[in-house]
Amino acid sequence: ETSHQALQNMPRVLREVEVLKQEATFLKEQMILVKEDIKKFEEDTAQSMQVLVEIDRVKSRMQLAAESLQEADKWSTLSADIEETLKTQDVSVISAKLTSMQSSLAMLVDTPDYSEKCVHLEALKNRLEAMASPQIVAAFNSQSVDQAKTFVKVFTEIDRMPQLLAYYYKCYKVQLVAAWQDLCQSDLSLNRQLTELYDTLLGTWHSQLQWATQVFKNPHEIVTVLLIQTLGALVPSIPVCLSTAMERTGQETKLNKLLELYDATIHFAKGLEVAMLPNLKEQNLVKVMELVEAVYGPYKPYQLEYGDLEEENLLIQISAVPLEHWEVIDCVQELNHSVNKLFILASGAIDNCIKLTDGLGACGLLKALKALFTKYTSDFTNTLQSIRKKCKLDDVLSDSLFQEDWTAFQNSVRIITTCGELLRQCGDFEQQLANRILSTAGKYLSDSYSPCSFSGFQDTSSAEKKSSVKNPWQEYNYLLKENPSEYASLMETLYTLKEKGTSNHNLLSSSRSALSRLNQLAHHLAFDSVFLRIKQQLLLISKMEAWNSGGIGETLTDDLPNFSLTPLEYISNIGQYIMSLPLHLEPFVTQEDSALELALHAGKLPYPPEQGDELPELDNMADYWLGSIARATMQTYCEVILQIPELTVHSTKQLATDIDYLINVMDALGLQPSRTLQNIVTLLKAKPEDYRQAAKSVPRRMASSIAAMRGLEC
Repeated sequence: ETSHQALQNMPRVLREVEVLKQEATFLKEQMILVKEDIKKFEEDTAQSMQVLVEIDRVKSRMQLAAESLQEADKWSTLSADIEETLKTQDVSVISAKLTSMQSSLAMLVDTPDYSEKCVHLEALKNRLEAMASPQIVAAFNSQSVDQAKTFVKVFTEIDRMPQLLAYYYKCYKVQLVAAWQDLCQSDLSLNRQLTELYDTLLGTWHSQLQWATQVFKNPHEIVTVLLIQTLGALVPSIPVCLSTAMERTGQETKLNKLLELYDATIHFAKGLEVAMLPNLKEQNLVKVMELVEAVYGPYKPYQLEYGDLEEENLLIQISAVPLEHWEVIDCVQELNHSVNKLFILASGAIDNCIKLTDGLGACGLLKALKALFTKYTSDFTNTLQSIRKKCKLDDVLSDSLFQEDWTAFQNSVRIITTCGELLRQCGDFEQQLANRILSTAGKYLSDSYSPCSFSGFQDTSSAEKKSSVKNPWQEYNYLLKENPSEYASLMETLYTLKEKGTSNHNLLSSSRSALSRLNQLAHHLAFDSVFLRIKQQLLLISKMEAWNSGGIGETLTDDLPNFSLTPLEYISNIGQYIMSLPLHLEPFVTQEDSALELALHAGKLPYPPEQGDELPELDNMADYWLGSIARATMQTYCEVILQIPELTVHSTKQLATDIDYLINVMDALGLQPSRTLQNIVTLLKAKPEDYRQAAKSVPRRMASSIAAMRGLEC
């Protein structure tokens, strides 16, 4: 049944489908028509819009032309009325008129007579300024805030603010310059004059800043410029005053005078820095830096030549330290006292450098210190030479009179102690010097500085400036622009100190070497003062007639044994003298003196041990000295023996006896006799028939010499 019903409805469904198809076709045709209508409308509208835009452009040009005509008419009206307005002497009314004229002129830029109108307007502004100038000066002089505000408003409106500020600067600058001239004509010292001036300027900063804050938009910059202009307008100028003061000051006090004057300037600069610091971000840092330059600038020539000034000062001061005296003991005492005086001067030089140059003069300081130590070591050396002459250490007496005198040696030990104190204090001072240079001038060294490239320092500096506000008072650097090569040298020194550490440096290496040479000279002085007595006895040997003259018992004693002979007086004196040495060298062992110990370990004695010898004495300074003197004795003894022209049989035995005595003395002191001395005594003891055999084990030249003395064939 359902299928039958569906079959009956089929024709009706087909008809409805056909109708729906026809409607869809009609709708499609309608949509095409609508689309064409829309396209046509868009084309028609675009043309209309272009017309409307053109009409609007024409309208705008017409309005602009109308406004220009109105402004031209307004300019003409204002130009005609301005003369009458000027007669009123009312600054505010005149300013309003000029402002209106200025506005009108801005609309007449394209008119042919625009430049003439500009000239006319400027002339009117000049007339207003001239008219108002007495009132402006009166307002600034009386510190009238209301009147000053009125003029600030008027001059701002007519674009004449720089001219108003010029009146402001001139009013107060004249007062400050007059105050300075009064100070210059007074009986006050320059130091006092500068102090009074700086106090006035600092007071002006505070008072004017308080007043200017109520009147101007940028009071800090304005008051900063006021101080800059004032410092530049002073008559006589500060540089001239400084130059005159330096010329009138003696060489010995020139640097102290400069530091005294600079101290007043530093005090003023610190006062300004403290005043500016809370509002540093609000200030024009370029102007602040100009002020810093104006304050410190007069001292720049002296800062650049600080090294020469310091060197001259130090040389004058050290020349006043007496080292030379008539008596040796006085010379020794003065040498001892001079150590502290030397390093007080050197430490004072560091203080001067930091105070005057903020560490930037470190290269000049090092040069001055080098000159100081050079002068001191020269004077010290001359004094040692004088002591040698007074003690007659270079004179060998012709007589054989033997006298023990240990005064010269004791004085020499005191001098060695002084040299030790010099070396110790020099090490401490060099450490102090490195620390203070790095801590003061180290702020100028960038973290990225490299000795090979200087650009890293500049780049970092500019990056730091972007990231934080710099304090111009701390950034002042006179050396960078004025002497780049010295600045580069300073940076390299600072870099080395920073990288290697202040304890590993060579700031005063040449001076340390010079002091070490002084210590060496003092050691030679002490050695010679001991060895002189021995040398005097030894030099008599070759001249003694006993060696080649037979004497009464020559034939009787030829066959006597050697033990029947006794040592001659010269060798007995030498033996007793050497035996007494340990007693006099005892201070080297028992005296607890760090300076003496330092000097002894740093110094070297002549006649070092022969290669292959045991060196126990190096652990004990007294033994070291005793060994050196003993070796000197034996070597000199050998040299003078070889100078004896002729030996008889008896004198040969006598000389062998003398040598045996000396060898016994050496053994008693725990010292080794030299190989040369042993060889000589062997050759002297050898029987004529055994001489050739004995000579085989000794140097040929020595064997020949001894054989010639004894009249033997070798």
